[in-house]
Amino acid sequence: MGEVRSIEAPFVVSGPSGVAVRTRLKGLSPGDEKVLRLAGGHLGSLASKDLRARCRDGLAHSGQAWAVRKRELTPASSSRWAGSITKGTHDQWALARRCQSAHIQNLEAGIRTIEARLALPVGQKGNKKAPGGYRSRREWHAKSRRLRVLGDRLAAARADRKAGIVHVVCGGKRLARSRHHLEEAGLTESACRGRWEAERWFFQADGESGKRYGNETIRISPDGEVSIKLPAPLAYLANAPHGRYVLTGQVAFAHRGGDWADRVAANRAIAYRIHLDTGRGRWYVTASWQIPPTPTVPIEAALAHGVIGVDMNADLPHARLRSRGGTPTAAWRLDTHGNPTGSPRRFSYDLTGTAQHRDAQVRHALTRLLHWAKTCGVKAIAVGDLDFAAEKTREKHGRRTRFRQLISGMPTARLRARLASMADAMGIAIIAVDPAYTSRWGAQHWKKPLTSTTRMTTRHDAAAVAIGRRAQGHPIRRRTTPPPHDRSDRAGHRTVQARPGVPGREEPRPRIPGPRTRSVRAGCGANAGNQNAQHRPGRSAEPETWQQDSLPLGL
Repeated sequence: MGEVRSIEAPFVVSGPSGVAVRTRLKGLSPGDEKVLRLAGGHLGSLASKDLRARCRDGLAHSGQAWAVRKRELTPASSSRWAGSITKGTHDQWALARRCQSAHIQNLEAGIRTIEARLALPVGQKGNKKAPGGYRSRREWHAKSRRLRVLGDRLAAARADRKAGIVHVVCGGKRLARSRHHLEEAGLTESACRGRWEAERWFFQADGESGKRYGNETIRISPDGEVSIKLPAPLAYLANAPHGRYVLTGQVAFAHRGGDWADRVAANRAIAYRIHLDTGRGRWYVTASWQIPPTPTVPIEAALAHGVIGVDMNADLPHARLRSRGGTPTAAWRLDTHGNPTGSPRRFSYDLTGTAQHRDAQVRHALTRLLHWAKTCGVKAIAVGDLDFAAEKTREKHGRRTRFRQLISGMPTARLRARLASMADAMGIAIIAVDPAYTSRWGAQHWKKPLTSTTRMTTRHDAAAVAIGRRAQGHPIRRRTTPPPHDRSDRAGHRTVQARPGVPGREEPRPRIPGPRTRSVRAGCGANAGNQNAQHRPGRSAEPETWQQDSLPLGL
């Protein structure tokens, strides 16, 4: 076995710092929809122009340039609309920079893999830790050409990052490309055009504490009345004083409606976003606000009632769930001593379909997991701090397309965010642990002992136990039990389970007076701890020729 890398210490994940709830805008008249489309299209064009100006400034951007852009947008909209647009532009540019950095890391990982495989002889076998050489001279030649292509892309990406250049498509690059492949996307030309325009609209406004109902631009009263401050060029469409338009429909927030109503009544800041779902033809409004993060409890207090270890790998061999497109998540409850109790549980979610469907599936699975934890009385859930940022490259996994699709489809970031937010609302702590070797050691040390005639323990059930034990500070690898034979040489070293800090953990077992079995006489184990008293090669158990007798020779 090679050198084991250092394992990071587990930690309690901090709670969410914000809340976002969404509801449907019902009862809209044709006039309301016309005003919303005109306002969204006008503000979207201003946002696109501002984003182009921000990308042109690059790294030379400053607070003064930000103020200049805002002053230029104010006559065509309003002061508050201009502030929301410039802030959204700044966030979009920062997101593009982070994506650019991730793209550079992905290219570097692919180049390292290709260079390592090109240096190996053709046809050399690989192992679990590193891939071998390429299978044929043809593949070797193709990969050498691809290495040059990736090198050129990396050089261009590094040059763009150094110069502060980012490439952003308002509405999304995927939707822009689907225009040329309408049949594959399952869209008509008119539907694609409508979706493209809706994605490029801008209809979000930041809140402001102290103002009426917490937002002067998009205002929602406690009874659900929605009024919008129209941009200056569209002021002629107003049906209320001060250039405002009141929608005929009303809204009601079912989830966290009480929290929203309290903030509205106290005139605290609430940000709103209005958007259109072109597939369903429905309008939605999203309300979001900041909350003080929940104080993080000590990890010892969180583990006082045990822990539930969760393995979020997506390749459980469950035929029925796999045939239906389900992705099971393995979970097992551990007591305070690190012992698995009860039976493992599996919570499946479907990763096929639309993004809204996948998000709903993740919420349902996490809800069942949290309700089970609440029923068990456990106050902590341990999860592996997974990150597949450098594991999705085609260069690392080659022809294993199904495995690449598997790890690419795992919503690790969404699972972490959803689980932390939902667990915080239920008073359950989330403990993140280092996932290194959890699947390997779990299968090696816990799969067989936890398998019985009535329970088939999978590799990921054992990994859940390993994750839970690592969160509790217990070692994952189990020490061997006493051998079943009369001599330890036949079944391995005679040891007992003990923590690393226990004194004398490597010493022989203490001698218990009296017979341990019917076939063993009392006193047979008196010399168990004296290695010289055993009949072993190289030991001084028998008198040698050079040893002197204990009695004088003259007697």
